[in-house]
Amino acid sequence: MSIVPLNYQVTLRDLKLRISQARYQSLLAVNRELIGLYLYMGEVLSVRTQSGWGNGIIDTLSKDLQAEYPGVKGFSSRNLRRMRLVYEQTAGNEIWTQAVAKIPWGHTNLIFAKVKEPEQRGFYLQQCFERGWSRGILEEEIKYDRYHKQLDFQNNFSQTIDETRLSIHRQEFRDEYNLSFLGLDDQHTERELENAIVDNISKTLGQLGNDFAFMGRQFRLELDDKEYFIDLLFYHRKLRCMIALELKASEFKPEHSQQLNWYLHLLDKTVRYPEDNPSIGILLCKSKSKLTVEYALELVNKPMGVATYHYRQLPEDIARYLPTEDDFSRIINGAGIAATDEEQD
Repeated sequence: MSIVPLNYQVTLRDLKLRISQARYQSLLAVNRELIGLYLYMGEVLSVRTQSGWGNGIIDTLSKDLQAEYPGVKGFSSRNLRRMRLVYEQTAGNEIWTQAVAKIPWGHTNLIFAKVKEPEQRGFYLQQCFERGWSRGILEEEIKYDRYHKQLDFQNNFSQTIDETRLSIHRQEFRDEYNLSFLGLDDQHTERELENAIVDNISKTLGQLGNDFAFMGRQFRLELDDKEYFIDLLFYHRKLRCMIALELKASEFKPEHSQQLNWYLHLLDKTVRYPEDNPSIGILLCKSKSKLTVEYALELVNKPMGVATYHYRQLPEDIARYLPTEDDFSRIINGAGIAATDEEQD
């Protein structure tokens, strides 16, 4: 056997990385060409239908293309009509056209199939483009109506953040977060909520957004020999600021915003770097009165928002008929004993 050189593993790793990069770039190039073709076809079909072609001609065109290119997907009647729709909706909008050109056609197809309002379609296209959402994440975001959750988010940003940065700040948060993955009981404490979030921090970051970076739990602040603790602290790369997340396993109360306002003041005074933007506070509550939140936010001078969280649970009248964890354990153990007996026979 030949002796492996000392630098062999390093060389192998570098080559594998370069191959992976080349394959990724190749896929991107193929995707760009494919999207370019689809948009061109959409433009042609748009022009032809406006000049007198009926919808039935598109069906004929679909059959002829599929006959000419057997096994090549993408030329169904529905997809041809989708190409025309995407072209007509994005033509003249540089941001939308750029987004469609950069994301997989399957994402665009899903958006135009599930979302009917043009403004909402533009929102999801841009989010996929900027955040790199997978198709699964996109489906989840559409299902839980991320567009309206973002619009409904209650905050005081218009009074505390420069007008030029308002839009980008509001896009990073939502009015309600889906925390089903935590597996919490309906009745839980704030500490149980915090522990569950930290134990599932990767999934939590996926729910919050790609630009959130976790800095720590019970983040300690000190002033005049007194200690204060922020439940969860994050740094937002895009906004270039710290995000203080306070958890409340109860309904929002006005004193919650006053407490968080004090934490943000200390955070900016003692932790924030000069190049960072002012810190933002998010109160994540089990429920809230929108009117109470509106009045309370008028009294704080730090950037802050109030959101709620939810988690899907089966209704009690259905859940009571399903086996519990102990039932499953007994079933599994029983099955194990039965299998052992059969093996002995």
